[in-house]
Amino acid sequence: MGWRLLAHDETPAVMLSGGHLGALRDYHRHRYLQGVPEGIRDLPPGLALPLESNLAFMNGVSFAKGCYVGQELTARTHHTGVVRKRLFPVRLAGPLPAGGLRPGASVLTASGQAAGKFRAGLEDVGLALLWSERIKGPLRVRTSESQEVALTASVPDWWPVALK
Repeated sequence: MGWRLLAHDETPAVMLSGGHLGALRDYHRHRYLQGVPEGIRDLPPGLALPLESNLAFMNGVSFAKGCYVGQELTARTHHTGVVRKRLFPVRLAGPLPAGGLRPGASVLTASGQAAGKFRAGLEDVGLALLWSERIKGPLRVRTSESQEVALTASVPDWWPVALK
């Protein structure tokens, strides 16, 4: 993800080498392209599991300390080594339609088989919770206007090699 500096004004006193002042939209687009979730749109309470959301890849889950809600399921899943669904970055065949894609819209394979759910997006990029074994072929999602948009899932470079 690189670095992010939040400042009170638009002329930060500290400028990192190679950095640039960007719009919030640029940040979210970069985040989606990297497959990094943030906030309740990407991680809806009660629906988002830490391992499916790749939080262990970002050191967002500790398997060595403390108790938290859902710890047993998360630890059991981690130790079996099988996470069947993951939050993947997706690219849409074009920009999101005016009505957008509703969060939770079903993502389907070319044959109509369920592949997962769209979570959130911006322009032609977004995040979708998809079955890992179904991301290779063409995928599609239905818009709020009952049209279909093709999408392609990808595996980010920063994920562990075993998952690529």
